[in-house]
Amino acid sequence: MEFLFNKTFGMLSGMLGYRSQRNKVIMSNIANMDSPDYKPKDYVFKSDLDKAIEDQNSLALAKTDKKHLPAVQDEISDKNFKVVETGDKVKMDEEMTSLAENHLMYNLSVEMLARKFKGLNTVLKETK
Repeated sequence: MEFLFNKTFGMLSGMLGYRSQRNKVIMSNIANMDSPDYKPKDYVFKSDLDKAIEDQNSLALAKTDKKHLPAVQDEISDKNFKVVETGDKVKMDEEMTSLAENHLMYNLSVEMLARKFKGLNTVLKETK
């Protein structure tokens, strides 16, 4: 089953969640632009994410029987991100640029996920 639902699916679905959450943070920055003492925030990777990915191999499940299906693990989860302050004052042009970039990356992730499912659908139809 791992060849059907490889790590790409987990990564892409995680990226959709990340982009969705980042959109909320950017929109919050725009909404609070005129609020006194409000500092802009961003939704970013935690600094220890690289270490967690490196350590992932040491936590692999052992197969005791060759008929066991491999475990499929998501690469990205909400635990890998945090909201951080990014500056002193909200700058509309920077927020709109971030929003546009985030929107494009979200759409790219959706398109890539759709293509993966289309390819999987084609394979399943061909094996009938």
